[in-house]
Amino acid sequence: MRSWRAALRIAAREARRARARTALVVAMIALPVLALSYVAVNYDMFRLTPAERAERRLGTADASLTWLVDGPLTQDLRGGGWVIPGDPPTTAPTLDEVRAVLPPGSRVVPLGETRLSLRTTTGVGELPATVVDLADPMVQGIASVVEGRAPAGDREMAVSAEALRRLGVGLGDDVTSADGVRVYRVTGVVEFPADLGEMVALPPDAGPVAQRWLVDAPEPVTWEQVEQLNQRGFLVELRTVLLDPAADPRYDPSVADADATVVGTGVLVAGLGVLEVVLLAGPAFAVGARRRRRDLALVAANGGTPAHLRRIVLADGVVLGVVGAAVGIVLGIAAAFAGRPLVEEYVAQARAGGYRVLPLALLAVAGLAVATGVLAAMVPAFTAARQDVVTALSGRRGAVRSRRRWLVVGLVAAATGTALAAAGAMWVSETVMLAGLALAELGLVLCTPSLIGLLARFGRLLPLAPRIALRDTARNRAAAAPAIAAVMAAVAGSMMIGVYTASDRARSVEGYQPALPHGYVTAWYDGFAPPSDPAPVERVAAAARDAGVEVGAVARLHQPTCPPGTAERIACGLTVAVPAGQACPYDPSGALEAPDRRRAAEDPRCAVGYHTISGVLADSVVDDGSALPVLTGADPDDLRRATEVLRAGGVVVTDPGLVVDGQVAVEVRRHDPALPPDPDGGLAVVDTVRLPGYALTSGLSAERVVYSPAAVDRLGLAAAHTGFVLATAAEPTTGQEDRLRDGLRALPGSPVPAVERGPGGYGDLDVILLAIAAGVVTLGAAGIATGLAAADGRADLSTLAAVGASPRVRRLLSLCQSGMIAGLGSLLGVVAGLTGAVVVMFALNEAGRANWPGGGTYPVTVPWSMLAVVLAVPVVAMLGAGLLTRSRLPVERRIV
Repeated sequence: MRSWRAALRIAAREARRARARTALVVAMIALPVLALSYVAVNYDMFRLTPAERAERRLGTADASLTWLVDGPLTQDLRGGGWVIPGDPPTTAPTLDEVRAVLPPGSRVVPLGETRLSLRTTTGVGELPATVVDLADPMVQGIASVVEGRAPAGDREMAVSAEALRRLGVGLGDDVTSADGVRVYRVTGVVEFPADLGEMVALPPDAGPVAQRWLVDAPEPVTWEQVEQLNQRGFLVELRTVLLDPAADPRYDPSVADADATVVGTGVLVAGLGVLEVVLLAGPAFAVGARRRRRDLALVAANGGTPAHLRRIVLADGVVLGVVGAAVGIVLGIAAAFAGRPLVEEYVAQARAGGYRVLPLALLAVAGLAVATGVLAAMVPAFTAARQDVVTALSGRRGAVRSRRRWLVVGLVAAATGTALAAAGAMWVSETVMLAGLALAELGLVLCTPSLIGLLARFGRLLPLAPRIALRDTARNRAAAAPAIAAVMAAVAGSMMIGVYTASDRARSVEGYQPALPHGYVTAWYDGFAPPSDPAPVERVAAAARDAGVEVGAVARLHQPTCPPGTAERIACGLTVAVPAGQACPYDPSGALEAPDRRRAAEDPRCAVGYHTISGVLADSVVDDGSALPVLTGADPDDLRRATEVLRAGGVVVTDPGLVVDGQVAVEVRRHDPALPPDPDGGLAVVDTVRLPGYALTSGLSAERVVYSPAAVDRLGLAAAHTGFVLATAAEPTTGQEDRLRDGLRALPGSPVPAVERGPGGYGDLDVILLAIAAGVVTLGAAGIATGLAAADGRADLSTLAAVGASPRVRRLLSLCQSGMIAGLGSLLGVVAGLTGAVVVMFALNEAGRANWPGGGTYPVTVPWSMLAVVLAVPVVAMLGAGLLTRSRLPVERRIV
């Protein structure tokens, strides 16, 4: 213990002497500690306690009732899941009917939800609205008036801060409904802690009939009463259960247990972060230990054991780890507290529970920081303990070699990790996959010193400056190898994540089925009920131009429907039958063996696909060819042939497999209580007719069928005008869409616009951020290693100056040293990352084929923007090293 005390005193003294190195190491340790502390504190603040969750869900009420069905239902303990065997609700019960099913003396507050079409600063927008009495104490916790007063009359409302900005009004101003019939006075600013987005609050008399009620019971509601309410179609949430679900004997602890996958993944990610810090801080400890070689040799010469030498160097890690932990935790807490309002407004869109920290997590983070410092000093400590005392006292470096066993261990670890990652991908286990990637990364780290030694053999073929840089890199492997490994690890990890992200994005984009060409607009009648006097297309085009939307062609939309005079309870439709030879021979709902699933996945007739369907898709359309260009975006020749088929009374499809010998089989479907139910649960097939067919070979890939008016008439159905479609020159903005909605409301039937905006959310921002993160690590590692190499090679620079080297040699030498670290690390990282990503994606695709029809395949996609950034970083590092290095070479006096 005494030796540790002495070692810690020596480490503290050395930290005060080498302030620049101390600040560098403390900063590297403190940064991840700051990030982890920030996450831990935010997690604790935004993880609501049971009391806070109950308050936001129930306010101060004892229970909440939600009417879901005309008949009995079954619910879980919390009220978060239920099973409804009956029909959906028809008419909501009245307040008196709700009171009748509750214990005598219960007080009930109705709470409803709806949407309002209101005039905004740019036109007309739909905002969510909550119908509740904000002045009732039972509502406190669900919502509160932060400014002004609660609305009281049916012409008053309270508005959230986000909605105020959307509506362009202030306290006391008026808000007009989209149809101009109702005008509301804004009496207050309301805040819903669970949702800080756009929200409007109306008093109970101003909105629709409530389907949820808050209940203040004179005594606790029992589970027997809950079951009685379930029999009447009410879903019940109890405060007692939300506060302490474990107190109820029906509580299932497995529901609340932490997800082992999330925990394991978090541990592995933290471990990779620690490895990155160890690799970055390791060179600083290595250089520090080498500069103290003589001091350590004197300790050994005066009776110090190798254990003493190890403790002296490890004490550096302990001292700097403690300092880094203290600095990082303090800054992390301060950043979390200061940034809480921004996180609430722009990230969580909800209020945090309160200002608090997570002591156990912060203690674990502090321990992790100390462990990181010790691990970073581990290799230099053992190296210093094995040094030759005579060689160290004489000032000679000694031979530097990489041990072959570490190369073998590294290769085995890299191969094993790659295989483990592939197995994890096939098992769809994120924890196993991440563990394999971490093991492969560690194996590559162990191989780095041997790779540096191999490259050093080619140094004699290079000019002076790069030859010296490569020689110093190989000679100072204790400092260079961790820096190169840190760059490689950061780049490899970023590349693997980037490839997966880009592949997932490509999969989603390929699977997206747009309703129209990008930026085009549909305008549907509300409820698809056409007016008796629909507006001409010229008025629709004029409304679009008035809204600032540049439009070209405008066409009417028609869809097949029942003929006039059909009873309301009867529904009609048309479908195109799949030919027998084109039907999938495998039953996706049956129990298939793995080989059959793989064969089904490879059979194009069984392609399930990974589809995201546009919300404005019209799969069945009636048209004579005039709207076909706007609906499909097909080539002119394709459109000409399709129009000929339509005008001949045929049908146009987008799936070539539906057309056999120039014909398609059209099924007439009908829902009639007098008919036997369809086995598939849809409309029953009453007739099948073969008609001329044509399959489009260009344009959109959406599954769409266009029936000619003559075909619909022949099949005994009618065509109903349901809206319009507008071809635009560019995608309308949100403001233009609001103005267009406002303009279309003046037309008969008030058609509602919907813009085809594509899959959305697939920009390159996340990939670029990954590349920037890898670039920052690369620049940091290159800068650290270059600076340490320059400090350590000061004597060599003096020798160069003494033999007549020009001043630019030092710049060129620093530039080459930085390029060696950043370039080699980035190149190895890109190769390792792409290789690992291809292995993982191949395994994921194999797993998807084996899980047909639930699985899907990913197209392996290289994020070229990220790759360009990563490969440009070494050039930036070299230029930075060349510009920031002084050209003047030091000349020092030496004692001969």
